[in-house]
Amino acid sequence: MRKLTYGMNLSLDGYIAAPGGDLDWSVPSGELFQWWSDRVAATGLALYGRRLWETMSSYWPTADEQPGATPAEIEFAGRWREMPKAVFSSTAGAVDGNARLVTGDAVTEITRLKAEDGGPMDIGGATLAAAAMRTGLIDEYAVVTHPVLVGGGTPFFTALDDRVSLSLVETRTFPDGVVLNRYETKR
Repeated sequence: MRKLTYGMNLSLDGYIAAPGGDLDWSVPSGELFQWWSDRVAATGLALYGRRLWETMSSYWPTADEQPGATPAEIEFAGRWREMPKAVFSSTAGAVDGNARLVTGDAVTEITRLKAEDGGPMDIGGATLAAAAMRTGLIDEYAVVTHPVLVGGGTPFFTALDDRVSLSLVETRTFPDGVVLNRYETKR
């Protein structure tokens, strides 16, 4: 059975994007960027919601060709292109690169993917992750908290019908006061 992790940058008040989709508060240090890049390299399959896919696919396929691209950005772009991706959307027309479009029921497909053999899966995008969270499919949460209050926007966590007990498995501090906490779901 594959492991499913939900991890994103979030503000101290729990948002992955500020009002209007603003993300400028979450620009990572070099050390944090490398941590995210290493996660991409270790991911067997990334599950994206449409909006996150649009954000990532609008930049990373050619980021290494941009003037001034850093070695870390070049490395990340290559890793991102190579990483298999499933994009969940009922409105996207098509996806390209190393991605496939999933238009059916997300929970059914994520359940099927988890039952397969293969490397770990990461899920990204608040709406898609919320569906997996509500149905108990997430095995680990990687909470990368930035020391900023944005006052609203897109929340990392969704409302749940039942409590989910977690075990802390890692805490790490990055430059600029950013803190990673990784939690495994108690089963």
